[in-house]
Amino acid sequence: MTETLLLAAILVPCLIVAIVFHEVAHGWAALMLGDPTAKEQRRLSLNPIRHVDPIGTLLVPGALALFGGPIFGWAKPVPANARRLNNPRYGMMAVAAAGPGTNLVLALLGAVLFGVFAGIAFSAGEALPDWAVTAGGTFILINVFLALFNLLPIPPFDGSHIVGGLLPRRYARHWQKAQGLGMAFFVILIAATWAFPDSGIVEHVVLPPVMWAQQIFAGIADTVARMIAG
Repeated sequence: MTETLLLAAILVPCLIVAIVFHEVAHGWAALMLGDPTAKEQRRLSLNPIRHVDPIGTLLVPGALALFGGPIFGWAKPVPANARRLNNPRYGMMAVAAAGPGTNLVLALLGAVLFGVFAGIAFSAGEALPDWAVTAGGTFILINVFLALFNLLPIPPFDGSHIVGGLLPRRYARHWQKAQGLGMAFFVILIAATWAFPDSGIVEHVVLPPVMWAQQIFAGIADTVARMIAG
């Protein structure tokens, strides 16, 4: 029971930070490209209360963590109006890419900070406590997973908007219509993950690149730790 509570105490803040920064990044990118919709709706705040979806941010990832499933979640989407962007076609690509890009930056910052603290501890002849190791690894993993999962070229994920901007205009119009089916597909994906836990739907598609990226960030943390320790 104690280990479960400790995991929750680590998981929930890491997940909230990753998701809130992801959503706010969408809003700031839209604002810089001419669309103030998110600002008008007061969604550029880092206050998690403005972004947290009780089901997507807390219930679903918490349940997945407790039952050993892949951890993912979502927040209330930050609004972006393509018609208000300076360049709607490529502006939406940039707005979509801002979320996953921010998560990768957070993973990098987490790896650097983890390396700094590990290096300082090693210099003092000590080791980081287990909870700190778990927290650092969890923060990096969640951000990497959230970034790569959202880059899937499937509606309603960010990757689908990037693909829409890259497609020729005659195909992009049809692709845009498919965005309306995105939430239905997302619900089906979650249901399939729960109904067929041994099918490896997420594990076979997302986890290999996630583990590869996690190794890169672990290498960065190790390099920083060695530099600090001298």
